[in-house]
Amino acid sequence: MARVKILLAEFVTSAAGAADLPRSPLPEIAMAGRSNVGKSSLINALAGRALARTSAAPGKTRLANYYAIRSSRTRAFHLVDFPGYGYARGAPHGGVFEHLAQEYFFGMRPEDGVVRGAIAGILLLVDARHPGLESDRKACDWFTSQGRPVGIVATKIDKLTRNERQRTARTLADTFGHAVLLTSVLTGEGLEDTWTWIVQQLEQWTPPAR
Repeated sequence: MARVKILLAEFVTSAAGAADLPRSPLPEIAMAGRSNVGKSSLINALAGRALARTSAAPGKTRLANYYAIRSSRTRAFHLVDFPGYGYARGAPHGGVFEHLAQEYFFGMRPEDGVVRGAIAGILLLVDARHPGLESDRKACDWFTSQGRPVGIVATKIDKLTRNERQRTARTLADTFGHAVLLTSVLTGEGLEDTWTWIVQQLEQWTPPAR
């Protein structure tokens, strides 16, 4: 795939629940993962500019933050940054993530069990230094059960030696049943592959019937 050129990248809004979700025709790519896994950093790397605030303190993101992105290879879409699971300041046991994920996927009527048509895919970020965590596996199982494409992105791969990278790649493939994207926002490794995955989901997405 040709290198992606970013034509638009801007913050749109934050949502605390279903009532706050934008009423927009744009498809959405959601980004989830454990707290401090590097979601904001990856968003900034994909966008080529500082869009999302980064913090060393876990649990910083408490809302679903919407960013409008348009590139030379994609239609305009929303990249949605979720609160981290596993820890959220003031809300232990991932309560913020679980509540918001339910309302994000199912809107105002979660009892109907109908996934919102705007969701084109989910990028699940995992820390390459801690492969195979049960919380990541459970998150992947839940996202996959909603019937939307799930891409696994291992972050901070630059922190590992060559041998560690190989072991991590095998562990992650065994955990999730397929190869994962290995990325580093410091070196740029894997960013084009991540963009390729995003482009594929947007090309396959069909607008929901009105």
